Amino acid sequence: MTTTKLFTPIEIGGLHLSNRVIMAPLTRMRATVPGNIANEMMAQYYAQRATPGGLIIAEASQVSEDGQGAPCTPGIHSAEQIAGWKLVTEAVHAKGGKIYLQLWHMGRLSHPSYQPNGELPIAPSAVPANVDVTTPDFKRVPCPTPRALETEEIPDLIERYTHAANCAKKAGFDGVEIHSANGYLLEQFLQARTNKRTDIYGGSIENRCRLVLEVTKAIAAVWGSSHVGIRLSPFGIANDSGEDEPMPLYSHLISELDKLGLAYLHLIEPRASGAGQRDVDHKDVPSAAQLFRPFWHGTLIAAGNFNRESANIMIASGDADAIAFGRLFISNPDLPERLRLDAPLNPYNRATFYSRGPKGYVDYPAMADTATD
Repeated sequence: MTTTKLFTPIEIGGLHLSNRVIMAPLTRMRATVPGNIANEMMAQYYAQRATPGGLIIAEASQVSEDGQGAPCTPGIHSAEQIAGWKLVTEAVHAKGGKIYLQLWHMGRLSHPSYQPNGELPIAPSAVPANVDVTTPDFKRVPCPTPRALETEEIPDLIERYTHAANCAKKAGFDGVEIHSANGYLLEQFLQARTNKRTDIYGGSIENRCRLVLEVTKAIAAVWGSSHVGIRLSPFGIANDSGEDEPMPLYSHLISELDKLGLAYLHLIEPRASGAGQRDVDHKDVPSAAQLFRPFWHGTLIAAGNFNRESANIMIASGDADAIAFGRLFISNPDLPERLRLDAPLNPYNRATFYSRGPKGYVDYPAMADTATD
């Protein structure tokens, strides 16, 4: 069988990977509460999906208490959370895999029930999201109008990211990914519809990009830039996000990020925007990887509704260097091997994406488990 592009080795941020099949960060709401702590079941889940020389980007984890906006999502800012994540990193490393952690702050996509002292969630501006949020008791309620951060509060916000980056290092991760996509806090600063500020963090494209660049540089100072990736969704519409004219904003941002020597740029293709909430395949939309490749000279990871054929075509074109798979990795713990062999794939059960317990989490079979005598 001819080796496909997906199985050409690659080096990403000093990590020698045997293939280009990346496990995308996937919110699964299985952390232990109270405390939002990674646990043994999560370690089992990630270990099932670890392969020698393969890269996992672990699920979005809030950088601070006020960064949470969904139930049972893990954090990476306390000693207990560090200990919980160590279970995961040790389990993945025992299988020969590599693992990054995605650093997350939900910003306006939160609710007072998650906030210290029941306060309003923070955002660049007091612009509410026209979506519902899930409260700690799994009820859906409208997003409240957030509180706009004062300029003098920004350094403390950056420090929270820095602290989380340090915690991720203590937990044994191989690197971190900055979540600046899908309508969350950093993207809220980027986009004109959510950023109405008149200080140095608002107005011009340069000002709206300022916080993302400051956070990235602060985290790179902790890890070294070659162990830091960033995820963007330039054409995304998830969580009431979106920029009317994405090219000027994101071409500037990616050009500035390109100067920092990061491990990778991770772009969500627009056809998959909102895929976490439902199955989508938006038609007649541009390719983010193709459009922004000229502005990025490092490793580029593309994500969004890829299959074996389209992933190989994307890599062969040079528009991306590796492909992140999400939902297919949920239901196929041995996805890289299935893709290598072009073997049948387990269907995923969307009803268990964000439920509790092992069902739809650690009970999907690998090929070896389904083989007949």
